[in-house]
Amino acid sequence: MTDNSAPPPGFWAQAAADPDRTVLIAPDGEEWTAGRLHAASNQLVHGLRAAGLERGDVFAAVLPNGVEFFTAYLAASQAGLYLVPVNHHLVGPEIAWIVADSGAKVLIAHERFAEAAGSAADEAGLPATHRYAVGHIDGFRPYRGLLDGQSSSPPEERTLGWVMNYTSGTTGRPRGIRRPLPGIRPEESHLGGFLGIFGIRPFEDNVHLVCSPLYHTAVLQFAGASLHIGHRLVLMDRWQPQEMLRLIDAHRCTHTHMVPTQFHRLLALPQETRDGYDVTSMRHAIHGAAPCPDHVKRAMIDWWGDCVEEYYAASEGGGAFATAADWLRKPGTVGRAWPISELAVFDDEGNRLPAGELGTVYMKMSTGGFSYHKDEGKTRKNRIGDFFTVGDLGFLDEDGYLFLRDRKIDMIISGGVNIYPAEIESALLGHPAVADAAVFGIPHDDWGEEVKAVVEAAEGHRAGPELAADLLAFCARHLAGYKRPKSVDFIATMPRDPNGKLYKRRLRAPYWEGRERAV
Repeated sequence: MTDNSAPPPGFWAQAAADPDRTVLIAPDGEEWTAGRLHAASNQLVHGLRAAGLERGDVFAAVLPNGVEFFTAYLAASQAGLYLVPVNHHLVGPEIAWIVADSGAKVLIAHERFAEAAGSAADEAGLPATHRYAVGHIDGFRPYRGLLDGQSSSPPEERTLGWVMNYTSGTTGRPRGIRRPLPGIRPEESHLGGFLGIFGIRPFEDNVHLVCSPLYHTAVLQFAGASLHIGHRLVLMDRWQPQEMLRLIDAHRCTHTHMVPTQFHRLLALPQETRDGYDVTSMRHAIHGAAPCPDHVKRAMIDWWGDCVEEYYAASEGGGAFATAADWLRKPGTVGRAWPISELAVFDDEGNRLPAGELGTVYMKMSTGGFSYHKDEGKTRKNRIGDFFTVGDLGFLDEDGYLFLRDRKIDMIISGGVNIYPAEIESALLGHPAVADAAVFGIPHDDWGEEVKAVVEAAEGHRAGPELAADLLAFCARHLAGYKRPKSVDFIATMPRDPNGKLYKRRLRAPYWEGRERAV
């Protein structure tokens, strides 16, 4: 293949055509060829089938970013199985819930997460014969036992399987997002075509950097799609800003999926560190998953150029996309609907709102629907016709560009006035002493709620009354009176998952203990 030729459809065909091509750089620097990864994924299919799994069955994985994750992903995708990637930051009972609720028949876990995975397997009642460990976990069989002795040849009856992600659980028990199996060969599903939405093409010189955990829906979708259209993958295990710059420079990475927290921490590096690496190979630094403050976005565009692009979507599907030019022309937008998606804004009575009016954002996909596993009530509750919502507030302008205000559940109502925390958080992040910030409403006898800020102080700045007073004064210069925090508390580390999603419920709940709003 030449650099500008389209590779055969799907990883498996590419591996057969060019097995010696390097397709993956593991976090430890080990290079994996297409043939080697292909063989491992085939062996895993045979091993899972020998363990009793059939089309439509589920297996779960508690794994760091690594070859085993992609082996599981490729095995599920060609064996008609559901792979449930589990957030490895969860504790035993949380993992047990997902394993039991999904009906997983096999659990594959890394020894790094031995304590949580072991207790989860016990609580979920998973037989010892169906627990496998990368490394050593008491009561688990070696992961190699699933592969050793199995054929490396492609399995028979190859049929498309899916990843079954569980929602983050920021507002309650996580729920699996289950899509029906289409009963087609994997190559018929246009795996990788999703990246065309962002202008990413199947050229052999593209290199995708995986810099966030693969258990996250978007991270795995971007990485898997890149693999299927012939891109080399470079994996990071634990994200560090300077290491990311080093990898981009060393491997000439061309695209990646990021979150605003990573932007903020990259920008906090000393200028001489930032200047020490060449990032001009980057063509698409696509960010999502959390709001990005305007000043952070502008600073990244000034540094990295027009490769800084944004999308809005949910694990359930849907989406909007904004190029750097779109955003500079319409600051604050998260973009227009994907070609395979439609956006709409509805009021609380289910009426579709015209351009410019704030309401709840709904999406629908032309590629098929989904349901929440074992929760038809939630599936129906979040729908208006074919549209679904994840509870975000926003509006569409006259050109169809979407602007978000906040999550409906996070909106503060103080004295009858709606206050949007994301705007206040953006202002706080403009202060050099703030590494991270969260804003939410706490009880107030007269107003109903008042604005509370919780701040993670930046390195070199001391948390305490003096800094709190400085931050309140800073807010007074940048925000209208009704939006300003009435008080500031400090936290050592903000409770975000590695993809940037803030667990605001954990921060808010103690202030509402014994009161009605503790959601």
